[in-house]
Amino acid sequence: MSMSTATREGTVEAFLIEGGAPLSGTVRPAGNKNAALPILAASLLTADPVTLENVPRIRDVEELLELMARIGVEIEWKARNTVRVWAADVTSTRLDPELCERIRASILLAGPLLARFGSADVPPPGGDVIGRRRVDTHLMAFEALGATVEVGREYLLRAPGGLRGADIHLDEASVTGTENAVMAAAMARGTTRIGNAACEPHVQDLCRLLERMGARIEGIGSNVLTVHGAQELRGCTHRIGSDHIEVASFIGLAAVTGGDLVIEDAAIEHMRAIRHSFSRLGIEVECDSERDTMRVRAGQSLEIVDDLHDQIPKIEDGPWPMFPADLTSIAVAVATQARGTVLIFEKMFENRLFFTDKLVSMGARIILCDPHRAVITGPGKLYAHRMESPDIRAGMALLIASLCAEGTSRIGNVGQIDRGYERIDERLRALGARIERVEA
Repeated sequence: MSMSTATREGTVEAFLIEGGAPLSGTVRPAGNKNAALPILAASLLTADPVTLENVPRIRDVEELLELMARIGVEIEWKARNTVRVWAADVTSTRLDPELCERIRASILLAGPLLARFGSADVPPPGGDVIGRRRVDTHLMAFEALGATVEVGREYLLRAPGGLRGADIHLDEASVTGTENAVMAAAMARGTTRIGNAACEPHVQDLCRLLERMGARIEGIGSNVLTVHGAQELRGCTHRIGSDHIEVASFIGLAAVTGGDLVIEDAAIEHMRAIRHSFSRLGIEVECDSERDTMRVRAGQSLEIVDDLHDQIPKIEDGPWPMFPADLTSIAVAVATQARGTVLIFEKMFENRLFFTDKLVSMGARIILCDPHRAVITGPGKLYAHRMESPDIRAGMALLIASLCAEGTSRIGNVGQIDRGYERIDERLRALGARIERVEA
């Protein structure tokens, strides 16, 4: 398998961003990262080849594919964003600990390996340091399906007689926990009912892939999934949907820089809660449902919409279909440029908002009340700054701030941004951004 990440192996890179240029033109979002990862993992459920289209060529995808290649999966890129995955000759069900440390999505291989081969040795996963990210939900689902689970330096999962259908109530609406449960249930004997299931667009996309492979799933898009297991699953071709988080990121970029931007293949059906929350920040978005396009017109005067009686409004995340947790960092950056005061309430991860000190150093007016709540008053005049990207979404928030700041900012550790946004510097330059990738 040839590796082709935006960050070259062995090099540490940075972005130099000169602020003040409006982003205008037309852009098409990449495939949904959070759908691509479980869908790639699901290809382990069959000995037939699975061809996936619209796969984002980002670091997380490349590292998951490398992890799969290490256990004997054949990987072949047929085009820039089309990959064929063939798991006919899997040689091991033990995952490489060093590779698992690099990527949170390594845990998604547990369900497919356990379901098809009756065994999986999975080291603790890595990923963004944005707070505790428990795997208890995954393991409890596997136990409910009949697997034995031994917890030590690694998670040792065994089901030599195969998995059996069960009535499962997830202790939290975990996205990856739901995905692992659905993938495991797809080959379990009988019927599995999964309550308190996550229903994000990427969970829906995974379920549709599994249906193409031969599983029967009821309740897609709801928080109760009924999975009728199949004795054998088959290969197929599947196109991954657009990344609604990237769509929202481009909306934020256009709004704060004053550009006129058209977003094609915009996944409008998944943008309702996002559009509502962005409208609270004064962003107006025009939608064309027939063409699946969205437009942010130039020259918008961003003004926060107060609650009744002029009370300070609140934007808070929650399980789908509420505002996504992955967008709270982007909402903070956009709010620094909107007139008024807003409370951003991030409920899921206790470290996600710690990046706001970097925005304060740029001139933003932010009070970090506690690990979960930040009060932003804008618009604040931002000035260029030198900083590091702590995680994927905070990195994009810093990029948004830099593009509307005065002067030239430097963002280091951009490999974090590359994990979630494909060739973001090239695509932003095509829209008029003054951004350059350099060795740090």
